[in-house]
Amino acid sequence: MLDFGFDKIALIGAVALIVIGPEKLPRVARTVGTLLGKAQRYVADVKAEVNRSIELEELQKMKSQFQTAVHDVEQSVRQEVDSASQALSQTWGDISGDGVGHDHGIAPPPPEYRHPKKNWRLKRGATPLWYKQRTGVKRHSQSGAARVARFRPPKRDT
Repeated sequence: MLDFGFDKIALIGAVALIVIGPEKLPRVARTVGTLLGKAQRYVADVKAEVNRSIELEELQKMKSQFQTAVHDVEQSVRQEVDSASQALSQTWGDISGDGVGHDHGIAPPPPEYRHPKKNWRLKRGATPLWYKQRTGVKRHSQSGAARVARFRPPKRDT
């Protein structure tokens, strides 16, 4: 950028005062100021856009490196799993081939399904009944008439 000292700015101001005149100088100064402000904002926007594009390129490079690393790890894991499954199938074949295992490598059928025979109508609460009885917690719902009859004071013979 240009480096203006106080003496250079004063010289430019004096020349502008002589050339433009004192009547038009404030209006011209405001116009020049607004144009300089717009130019500075434009330069700042261009710098920000260049920085964003550079960061985007760096992120894309990092993304590609990460994808290659993930692909390499996936391949190595897949190779290990394949070798382990081959070793397991070979061992299984050796065991079933000796007659020690099941009949010729055939697995037995799964056990037949049995219903657990739970009474779904019976509510199983987490609080034990003895605790509910001791603390006076309601265990059954009552109708309104039954509740009135329960709490009605006894009749006195007078």
